[in-house]
Amino acid sequence: MATSNGVGAGHLIRTAAIARELLPYARPIIFSMANSALEVSEALGLEHEYVPGRDKVWMPRWRWDRYLRDRLISLIDETDARIITFDGVVPYPGILAAKFRRPKVSLIWIRRGMWRSQPQGMALNLQSKLMDYIIEPGDIARDYDSGPTRNREDAVITSPVTHHSAKNSFNRLEAKKFLKLNSKKRCVLVQLGVGESDMNDRVSKILEILSRFSNLQVVMVREPKNQDGVNLAPPGLDLKIVRYFPMVDVLAAFDGIICASGYNSVHEIIPARIPTLFIPNSRGTDDQRARAKWCVESGLALMVDDSNWREIEIMIERLLNPGVRKVLQKNCSYIEPMTGGREIAEIIRILLNENVTSLVLKRIRHKRILAQSRFERGVSDLIRRCMSHLLRTASIIFRFLFPHHPFRKNVTSSPVVFASSKIRSNKSLKRGYRLEHVLMGSSDIYLSSRKKIAQKAYQVSSLAFNDEVYRGREGSIALNSSTRSA
Repeated sequence: MATSNGVGAGHLIRTAAIARELLPYARPIIFSMANSALEVSEALGLEHEYVPGRDKVWMPRWRWDRYLRDRLISLIDETDARIITFDGVVPYPGILAAKFRRPKVSLIWIRRGMWRSQPQGMALNLQSKLMDYIIEPGDIARDYDSGPTRNREDAVITSPVTHHSAKNSFNRLEAKKFLKLNSKKRCVLVQLGVGESDMNDRVSKILEILSRFSNLQVVMVREPKNQDGVNLAPPGLDLKIVRYFPMVDVLAAFDGIICASGYNSVHEIIPARIPTLFIPNSRGTDDQRARAKWCVESGLALMVDDSNWREIEIMIERLLNPGVRKVLQKNCSYIEPMTGGREIAEIIRILLNENVTSLVLKRIRHKRILAQSRFERGVSDLIRRCMSHLLRTASIIFRFLFPHHPFRKNVTSSPVVFASSKIRSNKSLKRGYRLEHVLMGSSDIYLSSRKKIAQKAYQVSSLAFNDEVYRGREGSIALNSSTRSA
């Protein structure tokens, strides 16, 4: 279950929700470029591998696509995988190339809707034709979707995907006690992210406004510090840092939430019925403004533009008003249950059935026979390869023009470390090492394959590798009894 490294961890968190639903009858393995992949997967008891995104600059960009292809092929062979899912905006050429090398593996694009009008939309036809299946996780605000995926008929649309579960959720008293929050104060959760200068300015201003309110405790999931380590919180603010995942299980502890209106935030907060003030982000592909606007006009939440600071203070006052919170909670209670994770898992379960898969492969072969009646095999293969190279070139040009981070020319030359445990992997990342994360309990054959891939990608001798991989099964995540071990 591959995910890209978008602006946040949305792709990873949505995929993890689907993976949890798959656990009773399959062996889902998260293969993610998100920086939080290790923490999220381990917190949910999911097998996983972290793979560096192209923007890490651990190798030349032109070499990264082949590296991604080889990593994925090696993992497919190790686990005898039958399905690859990809959650991201742009299907990487390396993932498509892996599909070409292992054609019997079904490739499913889990493609979220609500895209903003951006250049990615131009490649949609080409990308979609290279997929076996496309599934669109439903969006509560789909009526306000005006993006390029809106009127396409190539995807199966499901209910929204969420981690919220009534049976796993703490009640208010339990959640406050579990998080060790002040029971005599109102509590507000702030989740806006930090790191980029504009985000730092936004967080700093929000925290300064919140410091003016009495009898208020502010909760964040990490220290609000900028790149230089300077704390963005004003003096005197009652601020508590809480590290817990999935946070949706303890949301009842909060009187209100201030956050962006990303896919996962909205589809966790609304069913949890927590009064929320959305401040949409304008970065990335997600049309957060449209989603927040739908929530406001449906009476489910409050919304404010981050450029109007006076309005933000007024809206925070409204958020802390008991009468307003009561109305928002009541309106949220009318929303139907969100079962997209279960629905997508069911589609994958059907495709895992060998009889169904056989029919699918027959259909694919039939299409190929029809195509080969017009073209010779060599020409058909050449066309597919040209499409892959075209997409690869387009993605490189797009990311050059619209980078997630400032473009860096120099490739990192730090040590290469092979590790499987979260502790060792995190230590390597914090030290700036190039981490080759390996599936826990994987075979010696797999480790040997991975080292050859790393040698080719980093252009270094295997003698330069720092090997901290745990070979045995003890300590690895137990497989469901109905699944097969690698």
